[in-house]
Amino acid sequence: MNAPAEPPRTLVLWDVDHTLIETRGVGRAIYDRAFPVATGKPLTNLAKIAGRTELDIMAESLRVNGIEPTDEAVRGLAAALVEGYEDARGELATTGRALPGAKETLEWLAADPTVHQGVLTGNLRAVARIKLEVFGLAPYLDFEASAYGDDHADRAELVKIARERAEAKTGSHFDNAAIVLIGDTPNDVKAALTAGVRVIAVATGKTTEDELRQAGATEVIGGLNDLPKAGQL
Repeated sequence: MNAPAEPPRTLVLWDVDHTLIETRGVGRAIYDRAFPVATGKPLTNLAKIAGRTELDIMAESLRVNGIEPTDEAVRGLAAALVEGYEDARGELATTGRALPGAKETLEWLAADPTVHQGVLTGNLRAVARIKLEVFGLAPYLDFEASAYGDDHADRAELVKIARERAEAKTGSHFDNAAIVLIGDTPNDVKAALTAGVRVIAVATGKTTEDELRQAGATEVIGGLNDLPKAGQL
């Protein structure tokens, strides 16, 4: 008789952009194409993106382009963005990339039954899945035990949502010390600190290691190949 599977004890929540992958300009190009489809107007100004949720980005982008960010307008822009990413899978695969060590790190953590991996991203749910599928990273992540930029505008609230979903999916209880958020921006750090969970900040985006420490991260790495061994998480 086989021994029962060991339940997961650690929940690792991954940011996507500039932590696992980078689109190298394709994301902006898709926004430029999707905005007029959704609104009938060109995208003259795009809200700052790094570390923010898509609900927040879409609302501000609509506002600074003279469009009231009603629920209907936000839903229309979200739908156009998802369609844009679907249409651009080939472009994304050719131009973008998985960051060094991303696949190897996900694969190695996935081999540890005490670790459960989900996503905590500002991306729309469908967009996050497309990006991770394009670069072959989706098989290692539980998209149900995750939280996305269309779940809540506040990134810290996404930690609570992901925890609830992961606990419902796995049957495990993850206290704050058992949850590790991995991301590349001060907003990732802030979300983790606000939620009271551990954060590992990775300097693979536009924020330096020193800036991540100044944001409050006590564990900072230069790249995913520097991530501690699974048993040390």
